[in-house]
Amino acid sequence: MRWKQTLQLVDVHCEGEIGKVITGGVINVPGATMLDKMNYINEVDDSLRRLVVMEPRGCLQMSVNLLLPPTRPEADAGFIVLQADKAHPMSGSNCICVVTALLELGMVPMQEPQTTVVLDTPAGLITARAECADGRCRSVSLDMVPAFVEQLDFRFDAGELGELKADIAFGGVYYALIDIDQLPLQIVPEQARELADLGVALKQRLNAQLDIQHPLLPSVNEVAYVMFRQRLEQHTYRTCTTLPPGRIDRSPCGTGSSANLATLHAREGVATGTVLTSRSTIDGQFRIELLGTTDVGGKPAVLPRVTGRAWVYGFHQLGVDPDDPLAAGFMLSDTWGAGF
Repeated sequence: MRWKQTLQLVDVHCEGEIGKVITGGVINVPGATMLDKMNYINEVDDSLRRLVVMEPRGCLQMSVNLLLPPTRPEADAGFIVLQADKAHPMSGSNCICVVTALLELGMVPMQEPQTTVVLDTPAGLITARAECADGRCRSVSLDMVPAFVEQLDFRFDAGELGELKADIAFGGVYYALIDIDQLPLQIVPEQARELADLGVALKQRLNAQLDIQHPLLPSVNEVAYVMFRQRLEQHTYRTCTTLPPGRIDRSPCGTGSSANLATLHAREGVATGTVLTSRSTIDGQFRIELLGTTDVGGKPAVLPRVTGRAWVYGFHQLGVDPDDPLAAGFMLSDTWGAGF
């Protein structure tokens, strides 16, 4: 065996959404901050992302989280989310996967009944509180970055579907939140393919018609994901986040649910202590609590706490043979969808 690169990964899923964690093989990535490191992957060298996410080593239905030394002294670890389209600054389900792996592998000492873990992400510091018992991480609560609304009821041209409305909000990345009752679809497993393809197409249309800019993060200036939502009860939603190039999030989506909480606060003025329940297409559940309010660059914002569960289910090692012609990875539309 003559591998030119070797990576160690832990297999983890959060409510069905795979969030593998790279625990060995990468010493660091250039950049003074975690945001700089993410930008380096996206703008200079994305070979690691392609290696671990694309076929034949990866697949569409997963993310891979790159563990790195923190750039801020108050953090226990840093991480960047690697996905099919690019590296992203934050993800609630992936954060829960990372905390679970750190604790259950002993990389951060576990304390029962609760362990606090601080993570350095491109979107800012995330404080996680893990409920622990019998050597297991039973659940993880994340104090997310502030979430805020950019625009409610943004009307845009959706092509053959005519004019649609979307709430544009930030929950770690920008989301377009679209009520499913505007569409001839339902949030059910049988229509996952149609939802995924439509979400990718609508994202492209939205970004062509929408001008947004995060007030503090210069590189965050577009809608990253379209989330379809269905209100089931007053504070209960079924959600379906669509991910480029064409799949749906198996989890209820922590950052998207945070963005949804911000819209609920902006539209209905819900009080501190309100709990929003998000249910995924496969009935996974997140609990999103409104801890309080703040502002981000002059924009009113909410402070969400997202609680969910993850499970470690395996370990594996990846290697790259110097003669492998597919080291850069590949995608095919039969699996990856029309957006590939």
